[in-house]
Amino acid sequence: MITVSNLRLSFSGADLFKNVDLKFVPGNCYGIIGANGAGKSTFLRILSGDLDPTSGEVIIPPNTRMSVLKQDHYAYDEFTVLDTVIMGNARLYEIMKQKEELYNKPDFSDEDGILVSELEGEFAEMNGWESESDASRLLQGLGIDSGMLYMTMGSLGGNDKVKVLLAQALFGQPAIILLDEPTNHLDIDAINWLEDFLMDYIGTVIVVSHDRHFLNNVCTHIVDIDFNQIKMYVGNYEFWYESSQLMQRIMKDQNKKLEDKIKDLQSFITRFSANKSKSKQATSRRKLIDKLTVEEMPASSRRYPFVGFQMDREAGKDILAVNGISKTIDGVKVLDNVTFIVNKGDKIAFVGDNEIAYTTLFKILLEEIEPDEGSFKWGVSTSQSYFPKDNSAYFESELSIIDWLKQYSKEITETYLRGFLGRMLFSGDDVYKPVKVLSGGEKVRCMLSRIMLFGSNVLVMDQPTNHLDLESITAVNNGLIDYKGNILFASHDHQFIQTIANRIIELTPEGIIDRPTTYDEFLEYKAGK
Repeated sequence: MITVSNLRLSFSGADLFKNVDLKFVPGNCYGIIGANGAGKSTFLRILSGDLDPTSGEVIIPPNTRMSVLKQDHYAYDEFTVLDTVIMGNARLYEIMKQKEELYNKPDFSDEDGILVSELEGEFAEMNGWESESDASRLLQGLGIDSGMLYMTMGSLGGNDKVKVLLAQALFGQPAIILLDEPTNHLDIDAINWLEDFLMDYIGTVIVVSHDRHFLNNVCTHIVDIDFNQIKMYVGNYEFWYESSQLMQRIMKDQNKKLEDKIKDLQSFITRFSANKSKSKQATSRRKLIDKLTVEEMPASSRRYPFVGFQMDREAGKDILAVNGISKTIDGVKVLDNVTFIVNKGDKIAFVGDNEIAYTTLFKILLEEIEPDEGSFKWGVSTSQSYFPKDNSAYFESELSIIDWLKQYSKEITETYLRGFLGRMLFSGDDVYKPVKVLSGGEKVRCMLSRIMLFGSNVLVMDQPTNHLDLESITAVNNGLIDYKGNILFASHDHQFIQTIANRIIELTPEGIIDRPTTYDEFLEYKAGK
């Protein structure tokens, strides 16, 4: 259990949050959400003890083991994968090394024998004899082969390092697990395994994530950082979001009678609590939601950008034909005889373990690079806009935001551009900020603004939600659902793919799997093969 009492954190005299009183109990998973800069990771650091609050306290019972997902991917480069995972239980690892040193002593004394006996007893109590098999099981669940156990961390790629550090955080049944963006760089199978692990976990789990599908599946509570406060709500992210939007609409409608407001909220609570969930904790969650009162429903001060894509003209019947495209990069064949036809109305999600494959395909289709073999042909009535995974080349400029956007706009008056940027959450003097100093999320919003000005009838988008907060991800998601043209896109966001795509193409080393289906149906098809 973690008890947060009268917590306050200030920077330069301004409160990031204050008067925070919360209790985190075993058996629940808490999702921490908030706009970029609200203090999600900072709050996690306070809970872990890495950062002291300005005032107040975090109370954790003595001898409670807490595990934290490490963010330094190079800290363990000299250690083996197996040792890195077992280090998740620092005391167990210390005993293992101490035993090893004692047994290797050439002058092993009686005192050493007594100490070893004590260490062996503690080792057995901590299930030390199962530590290697437990570590291996965690790693295999996350997609790390058992043959990699004795490799050094320094020899692993970035994605594999992330998986090992996640296994370290989960190792040894800690009472409390703190996870900051645990699904970053994980493939679908690893995310599904992690969801199952956390849903069955008996301890306390606190997680920061931008993955809405993940938050919906694992969370029993949402901890919202807003209004310089931190409040806890029962339910998963979807429940928090829908109830928050409902509360905002009601608060804005001053003419509605209070009785009608209460009736709407109670109806919403009843409808959601009866909603079937795949989560194994669904029954207990519904009981918690059933106890909600109207006063406990959330409201949010957050702003959502407006993301809407319009077509200057509708495309004809022919959209795109791809025939036998192959490409080798750095000696590795990433595309091998890729062939497909895009039909009018298709919104195609490209998936697969190799991100370089679909990024390369998109670059070929937008004529940024040449294929080694094969060809493609766009329909004569199509117009394409491209959202690249790496947008850095667009921002190597001294231009301000408003002047940068002016390059891509037919209407160049400051009034128009300011209005457009205001809907994308750039207001006041923000529009004069040099584009070269923008954050990752701000650059993404600029790129989305640029594409919205083009009026294209085909969008090619490579990871468009990277660097965005939940509010902006939701806005992009809704904008692409409403878009009437064709979309070719790649994303790691399960909900994003599920709600947009009507066709899935998986790029595999053996060829492509092409199915006109939703993402959930595609995963069911794959699981049944």
